[in-house]
Amino acid sequence: MNARQTALDALIACRKRAAWSNGVLKDYIARDRLDRRDAALATRLCYGVLQHRGMLDFFLAQLLTGKVRDLHPLVRDILHMGLYQIYELDKVPDSAAVNESVALAKKYCRWQRSAPGLVNAVLRNAVRTKGTLKQPETLEDRYSHPQELIDLLRGYVGDAALEPMLAANNDTPQTVVQVNTLRITTEELVQRLAQEDVTALPHSWMPDCLVLSGTGNLEALECFREGLFYVQDAASRLVVLCAQIPQGEDVRVLDCCAAPGGKTFAAAIAMGGQGKIRSADIHRHKTTIIQHGADRLGLHNILVREQDATENHRTWFHKMDVVLADVPCSGYGIIRKKPDIRYKSPEEMARLPELQLRILCEQAEYVKPGGVLMYSTCTLVRRENEAVVKEFLSHHPCFELEKLPLPPVFPENQTGMLVLVPGQYDTDGFFIAKLRRKA
Repeated sequence: MNARQTALDALIACRKRAAWSNGVLKDYIARDRLDRRDAALATRLCYGVLQHRGMLDFFLAQLLTGKVRDLHPLVRDILHMGLYQIYELDKVPDSAAVNESVALAKKYCRWQRSAPGLVNAVLRNAVRTKGTLKQPETLEDRYSHPQELIDLLRGYVGDAALEPMLAANNDTPQTVVQVNTLRITTEELVQRLAQEDVTALPHSWMPDCLVLSGTGNLEALECFREGLFYVQDAASRLVVLCAQIPQGEDVRVLDCCAAPGGKTFAAAIAMGGQGKIRSADIHRHKTTIIQHGADRLGLHNILVREQDATENHRTWFHKMDVVLADVPCSGYGIIRKKPDIRYKSPEEMARLPELQLRILCEQAEYVKPGGVLMYSTCTLVRRENEAVVKEFLSHHPCFELEKLPLPPVFPENQTGMLVLVPGQYDTDGFFIAKLRRKA
């Protein structure tokens, strides 16, 4: 297997099985045992096609003699990959993009004898006409976001922030990691990573947070296996930072929708390895992932549990100093990392606020007097964010919003709520609210 075959297999799985690109790509890279270089290329090809599919179809319509919609989906996938290499990847020779795409058509489209010839003709035409075709004029074609989603997002972020956000959604996802300061200092980790040919730069405002490049298969790094860091975006880490979790052997924390475990790990490190953290998730395979992560990082104050966040666990009532509720959401803040989210119908998300409110109300029962309840999502949709908090407070007068203790890069917060828009603060899109139970 080579990088292009792996990327194509991932695109097929996304299209036919509605698989999430980040998960299936990780599985296929491991399946095909790609080295660091090929893993990076396969990732860039898969994500690039999903990020730019609308734009690629815009150009494809000008290169075909027929209609784009008449292409077999597999042939269309191959053409998308070829065009993406020709238009967006300067380090890939045009001849390689054409020849490798034709080879894929021969291998994957044996039932359609004309496929290799069609792929060859279209991509050679693309090389010949590069820079001369009509350029996309609409946001839909330029940034490959469905118009329905563009209209939805415009209503939440406004015209000024809309286009920078759409552009940020198409950026190459950064590899952002948090340092396990219980085992190593940030400076020492940077040096260790350099020994493994990985470049590590400090995040623009989050302490003990690094942006990595040149990692290839992250899990193959010795620093990763030793538990010196874990993957988590700065926005997710900010939730734990704002919670201001105290230290002490008697401190109790609950992370109710914990997988893959980033906030749990951040809380354990913030607590200095003291106290106890209940890390819960509804799916057994996800609790296994959390446990493996905790073991790798050497965080022994974490107790992992399979638990439905909408069901009560009476022995936890009023026992928790902090409860972290990062609930299921539409995910419109992490399109950069999950580009296929943009193609999901907004109608599929219609019932999410009902679930989110139910989880928030249930988790509130576990917060002790004077304790903190953090509500967060990775979306920008108000009915999943501010509206859920407002509805919750209308039924729980014993809670009140508390202003967020943010890093200096942010304006002073008074509302107790924060929306992070992609393209503004070097993070994923996120919503954070801090609620405190009155003593």
